[in-house]
Amino acid sequence: MADVGTLRIDHSPAQERYEAVLVSDSFGEDEVVGYLDYVSEYYQVVLTHTVIREQYSGHGYAGQLVRFVLEDIRASGKQVVPVCSYVQRFIERHPEFADMAVPVPQ
Repeated sequence: MADVGTLRIDHSPAQERYEAVLVSDSFGEDEVVGYLDYVSEYYQVVLTHTVIREQYSGHGYAGQLVRFVLEDIRASGKQVVPVCSYVQRFIERHPEFADMAVPVPQ
């Protein structure tokens, strides 16, 4: 079953990417189920794209990934520019993150 295990979020600043990794409970290999790409700027982080591999969609992994990323960015003191439509919807549904979002330039 695809959703057995624990989700771990790895941050790769050099790649400007957070990866959601499904940690195997058995002796199987850990598997990257998705990622969130961003562009880091001095005062803000532009969240550009969230992807969850098709076979893992519907398990809540995207929400867990976005929540982790937003909490991580909040801890850095930066604001976010939610270019990614999934992140925009997540922030709309979770107003506790609204104070850190800045409008996306049109």
